[in-house]
Amino acid sequence: MYEHQLPNGEFACYYSPDAAMQEYCMPDSAVFPACLIVSCLLPFKEKANAKAICAAAVKFLTSQMMRGGVWNYFTRWHKLFKFCPADADDTVYASYVLRSLNVDIPDNKEVLLSNRNSKGLFYTWFVTRNVSHVFGKGRMVHLREFKYPLNSVLFWYTNEARRNDIDPVVNANILYYLGYNDDTIAIVEFLLRVLYEEQESERDKWYGNPISFYYFLSRNYTKVKQLEPGREIVVKRIYDNYNEDGSVGSSVLSTAMGLSALMNFENKDERIENVVNYILRSQHKTGYWDRNVFYYGGQSKKLGWGSEELTTAQCIEALYKYKASKNEL
Repeated sequence: MYEHQLPNGEFACYYSPDAAMQEYCMPDSAVFPACLIVSCLLPFKEKANAKAICAAAVKFLTSQMMRGGVWNYFTRWHKLFKFCPADADDTVYASYVLRSLNVDIPDNKEVLLSNRNSKGLFYTWFVTRNVSHVFGKGRMVHLREFKYPLNSVLFWYTNEARRNDIDPVVNANILYYLGYNDDTIAIVEFLLRVLYEEQESERDKWYGNPISFYYFLSRNYTKVKQLEPGREIVVKRIYDNYNEDGSVGSSVLSTAMGLSALMNFENKDERIENVVNYILRSQHKTGYWDRNVFYYGGQSKKLGWGSEELTTAQCIEALYKYKASKNEL
């Protein structure tokens, strides 16, 4: 991981039309991969190489921060940065990573709270919705779309994103950042409803894999015990995707995310050993794991984004959680 971080602190990411990313792969410059990767490496932040990775990532993420303490998915030098609005997912992930590394950032709670619907759920995109977005403290975040009005409108017509997107995984990540309180009660109810109605794939636009939903949901379990009613449902559905070779789902990436979710939910099923062994067998001699699509550009799944670095970070995190559960650290 240390050797594959770019000089500016960014990590490589590619987009491809197939899940295994074996057809054409095009490099793309984005903020989110660094957030995801460093989040997985936080338990190792005092070790030399991980410390260097985190230090470089801090410089990268702080350089990408926009007014109001929010982030865009695309880097500042990407051609779509001007037209794509900042979003809640990148914002809470980058904020969590930086604060975990003791970096002071602007208080963005008010900006997040002002970006909810009438039911208390959080919108994905920071766009102008009401009077507070025009005259409130966070107005520069929401009014940014008027700098390039035509291209901003075209953005919604040429992509699967919609102004009023409300996504389960995004809300799960907001819950992880803000914690459980009066402002986030609606998120818990929403996530449990998605589980009860078996809408894990259908309701989320970006991840398209129920294992991903279980992973991001499970991160909240330690501090949000109100998710307890969904615990056994998630565990059962993860094992519904268990294969005889120890894999979960169709890739080592989904296997790692599934293992992390099981560890987060404190599951101790005997099949976990097979899952761990599958991950270990899948590692290449030079230390990395195969790339696979981590998230998509929409529900059509025409294009997905991923990299060896993203998969490797997830495998490292999953194995760390497994060893921690065995008190072997």
